Amino acid sequence: MPRFYVASSLSTGLLLNLPEQAARHAQVLRLQPGHMVTLFNGQGGEFEAQISSMGRHEVWAEVGAHHKVEREIRNQVHLALGIPANERMDWLIEKATELGAASIQPLLTERTVLKLVAERAFKKQAHWQAIAQAACEQCGRNQLPKVHLPKPLSAWLVDQTIRSGFVLSLSDNAYSFSALREPSCMPSDAPLATGSIALTVLSGPEGGLSPEEEQLAVKNGLRPLRLGPATLRADTAPLAALMAVQYFSGTYI
Repeated sequence: MPRFYVASSLSTGLLLNLPEQAARHAQVLRLQPGHMVTLFNGQGGEFEAQISSMGRHEVWAEVGAHHKVEREIRNQVHLALGIPANERMDWLIEKATELGAASIQPLLTERTVLKLVAERAFKKQAHWQAIAQAACEQCGRNQLPKVHLPKPLSAWLVDQTIRSGFVLSLSDNAYSFSALREPSCMPSDAPLATGSIALTVLSGPEGGLSPEEEQLAVKNGLRPLRLGPATLRADTAPLAALMAVQYFSGTYI
């Protein structure tokens, strides 16, 4: 059943004019009056709805029953990413959303190729948030991960409130991938709720973080973590870490 995100209040019985993007998607799918769709607004659960009319520019739907269903992973993993070049950040945000990232913070680092300031940064944030929205529509999540405005790594380390977590590292002194099985490896100050945790995973761009940046991250409470003997790409490593934290903490699959 097609799923559409609606950034407004939803209630059973409401006759809703779908937002422009959702209406365009419905038209591309060639939906007709009587077809059923799913609507969600990020405020909890999802609604079934029935297309009531299709116009050239407008699509109306009658909102039906609400279902208290969520498809979130139990742990909240917040990704902080040195922005990779080209279109890799688009792909990374899409896949991180599908895999359950709670939020995504794009970062400008010493080795970041893409430089974003002022209006260009706001446009990129909106573009990436739209990618996360589309990924939620596809994968079934009813909670949208927040894609934050890009900021310098040093400023983020000063401002961030979630201190517990890991910085991905190639250092021989870093925690190993297998060490995630040990409770002592998990930061003790990362509780979210009974049986769950909230963690930050910091990953660099192509070429990784500089030694100084990695030291600054460790100084600010992030533990160095090495994901095995291979050097993973900037658009692979954070996804591997996201899955590893979930799997080895026993709360994913």
